[in-house]
Amino acid sequence: MNLGLTNQVAVVVGGANGIGKAIAHSFAAEGAAVAVVDRSPEVLAVASELGTGTLPVVVDVTDYAALQAAATRIESELGPVAHVVFTVGIDSGKGGFPFWNLHPDDWPRVYAVNVQGAVNTAHAFYAPMIERRHGTFLFFSSVAGQIGSQTDPPYSASKAAIINFTQCAAKDFAPYNIRANAIAPGMVHTPLQQKVYALATAHLPADERPSYDEWCDTKIKRLAPLGRMVDPEEIGSLTVFLASEHARNITGQVLNVDGGWVMHW
Repeated sequence: MNLGLTNQVAVVVGGANGIGKAIAHSFAAEGAAVAVVDRSPEVLAVASELGTGTLPVVVDVTDYAALQAAATRIESELGPVAHVVFTVGIDSGKGGFPFWNLHPDDWPRVYAVNVQGAVNTAHAFYAPMIERRHGTFLFFSSVAGQIGSQTDPPYSASKAAIINFTQCAAKDFAPYNIRANAIAPGMVHTPLQQKVYALATAHLPADERPSYDEWCDTKIKRLAPLGRMVDPEEIGSLTVFLASEHARNITGQVLNVDGGWVMHW
């Protein structure tokens, strides 16, 4: 399928690793020019992998002024931005269950990055896209934002907020022919999943602690009807489809990539 993204400019915020890196590769494979944005200097390596037509930008999403400057630079060096993907997501670094195992001070940083970071990104890029009346935004939620996962309450609540913001943005953008959607991954092989594993098994004696692969296999078979983990590349494929005109009537939606974990009746 020709997705028609050749020479369009895509911005992947959080593109240094995991899902964001896979998405950057997916856009590049479609012939798009890609700005890989992250606070980690690893974006330089990702840009090198992608080759020409790629711009690495090191910036923290909590710094709105820096994001604005990044948006200006990207438009100047790559051209008019058509697609913005926000994949950033941090956890509290502490296990919940119950929520009072955490302190109220554990919440603000998660919200500053996951929610305010998404809002900052939307504000930094929307204006010229509205003038051109063309483009897409994609924000990353999680199954944790749909089921009230007790694993990390600040993370879960922030991902629920992303769904609401996406719906608000989709309504605001619609008159300008701009679409906004969210993707809610389930269990994906990423560094964040490794952190969840470490937290979940830290209390176990070493001789009783399953390996990462064993833990993932047991958990996914218990939670998801399809019983298999998600690869970042699968999400990359869905992302470029949603950016294309093949998805021109899809907006304000939350698309789960979770093996059937969350089903809405």
